[in-house]
Amino acid sequence: MKIKNPTQGEDYEKPRVEPKKIRYCLYARKSTESEERQVLSIDSQIKEMLQLADREGLEVVTMKRESHSAKETGQRPIFNEIIEELKQEKFNAILTWAPDRISRNAGDLGKIVDLMDAGKLHMIRTFGQTFGNNPNEKFLLMILGSQAKLENDNRGINVKRGLRTRVEMGLWPGMAPLGYLNQKLMDRKCQIIIDPERAPIIKKMFEKVAYEGWSGRKVYNWLRFDLNFYTRGNKPLTLSGVYRIFDMPIYYGPFEYPRKSDNWYQGTHEPIITKELYEKAQEHLKRDKIVRENREFAFTKLFTCGMCQSGITAQEKYKELKDGTTAKYVYYSCSKAKDRNCPNKYIREEELIEELFKVIDKVDINELGMRMKLEEEIKRFNRLQRLSTKGTPKYSINEDDVNTREYAKYVLREGTPLEKRELMGHLRSRLVLNDKKITLLKE
Repeated sequence: MKIKNPTQGEDYEKPRVEPKKIRYCLYARKSTESEERQVLSIDSQIKEMLQLADREGLEVVTMKRESHSAKETGQRPIFNEIIEELKQEKFNAILTWAPDRISRNAGDLGKIVDLMDAGKLHMIRTFGQTFGNNPNEKFLLMILGSQAKLENDNRGINVKRGLRTRVEMGLWPGMAPLGYLNQKLMDRKCQIIIDPERAPIIKKMFEKVAYEGWSGRKVYNWLRFDLNFYTRGNKPLTLSGVYRIFDMPIYYGPFEYPRKSDNWYQGTHEPIITKELYEKAQEHLKRDKIVRENREFAFTKLFTCGMCQSGITAQEKYKELKDGTTAKYVYYSCSKAKDRNCPNKYIREEELIEELFKVIDKVDINELGMRMKLEEEIKRFNRLQRLSTKGTPKYSINEDDVNTREYAKYVLREGTPLEKRELMGHLRSRLVLNDKKITLLKE
C-alpha cells in the first residue's frame, strides 16, 4: 500500500510487518492427585493434541510430559523448564489438553500471564479453547485457573473432613501399619485387617522385649539376620522402624491422629497384642533407654569395622573377683549391622587406648586440634595457681615445656569420656578397627 510521506511529499511503500510464527510446545501432564474419573492419561492427551495439531496445521516444535502435582508453586521441573525456554524464545505457544494442565495454583498461573504480557507467550491452545494475548482471553484463562485452585482447596477441606469422620468411627486413616493390611472390599474399604504373614512376628517382637528383656537392636538383628523379615515393600525393617512399632498403641487398639496432637481414638480393628503386653514392653524399653543414656562410652561412633564397614559398638562386662569385689571391663566390637557373621574380634578399652597411642605418635598433631586445647588447660592451671597463692604462684607451667603428644595420651588415659571423644573426634571416620589393630586411613 502506498501512502503520502509527510516530509518528502512523495508516495512510498509502507513496509509490511509479518506476524510472528507460532511455534508450539505440546505439554501433557497427568496429575498425581485424585481428579475426575474421566482424566486422560498422558499418552491419550498427546494422541488427541497431535491429531488437533495435524488438523489445524499447528507447528509443534517440542513435546514435554510430566506427572508432578500442580498444587504447589514451583514444584514441577518440566513446567519450570517450559517457563525458561519461553523466555529464551525457543517456542512461543503452548498446546495442552485443558487450562488446568498448566496450573492449579496462583503462582504458576501468574508466571504464564506475565510471559503473555511480556510478549514471550503468544498463544495457549487447548482441546476446546484458544487463549491469545488479549485482555478478554487472558481474563478467562485466569478465571479457569482460579477455578482449578478453588477445586484443590475444597478438595483438601473435604479430605480432612473425611479423615476426621473415619477416625471418629475408629477407622485407621491411611496406609495400614506393619502387621495389618488395608481392606479392599468395597463395603469394608476403610478398615484394616490382620496381616497373616507379619502379624505373628509383630506379636513375637513385643514378647521378646517384654518377657525376655531384649533390646530394640537385638530385635532388629533377629528380624534381619535370623528371620530375614521384610516389609510389604519388600525391604528389611530398619532399626528406627523397630522402635516406631514399639511406640504404636494401635497394636492393642487405640491410636493418635494426627500424630503428636494428643487426639486419641479407639480403633475398631482386631488387636494383635494385649494392652498388658504393650505396657510391659514399654517398661522394659524405658529401662533400656535409661541404661543407654547413663552408659557413656568414649570411642563409639568413631571407628569403622575393617572387615565389613559396619560401625563399632561397646558393651560392659562384669567379673567377680576372688576378694568378693566386681571388676568392670569395656569391650569394643563390630556392630555387625552389615554382616551378621563378621569375624572381627573384640578389643578391651585398655588395649584400644594403647593402639590409639600408636596413632598419636604417627599423626600430625595439628590434626588432633590439641594445641589450642592444651594452651587453654595451661592458662586455666596457672590462673588457679595465682588465685590459690594470692597472686604469687609457687609453680607455673610454660607452654613450651609441655609435649602436646604426651598431653594427648594423658587425656586418653585419664580424661573423661567426653574429653576422649573430643580428642579423637578430629579423626572421625578415618579410624579403622581390624583384628584388634587400629589403622588411620589417609585423606
